Amino acid sequence: MPENAHLHFKIYKPFGMLSQLHSNDAKESRNKRFLGELYNFPDGIMPIGRLDEKSEGLLLLTTDGKLSDLVNRSGVEKEYYVQLDGEITNEAIELLQNGVEIGFHGRKYITKSTLVQRLSTLPALPEPNNKLRIGRHRPTSWISISITEGKFRQVRKMTAAVGFPTLRLIRMRIGDVRLKELSPGKVIPIKELSF
Repeated sequence: MPENAHLHFKIYKPFGMLSQLHSNDAKESRNKRFLGELYNFPDGIMPIGRLDEKSEGLLLLTTDGKLSDLVNRSGVEKEYYVQLDGEITNEAIELLQNGVEIGFHGRKYITKSTLVQRLSTLPALPEPNNKLRIGRHRPTSWISISITEGKFRQVRKMTAAVGFPTLRLIRMRIGDVRLKELSPGKVIPIKELSF
């Protein structure tokens, strides 16, 4: 397949969906939701990276395995909007920026320094899934966090490590590709992806 014949898509992965097209496990196939129900994707398509089942937002898919590998290994910046349980403090933001200790594969890991900003105006976002336990009586706060690594459930582990568990996690950007106007479950073919 010539290089320019590769196909790419950007999607808004909804809350409650796995970052895979389908499952060969019969029980999982009955009980979980998969990307394949959103669109008739071509053969050979694969997600670039993952978002866990309870996270939502931008996910890129491609038929170009080399590109997928490049993005996963090269430290492309990914930006997330994160709703936290409680009003985050300046001290907690500073700790996140400088790197915090999280567990990864049974080992301790110090995250790389990162850009973290408090979001004073609430972003215009789709309504949260009603399965999310966002308390009406407890204060919450939002931050933007940009990371260049992507350990398993890293952002959730980072905010928990500073005492502010993640309630809602939305990936807004991968490199220069932005979620923009996409709504949950929406799929858009894109002409090219370069990082």
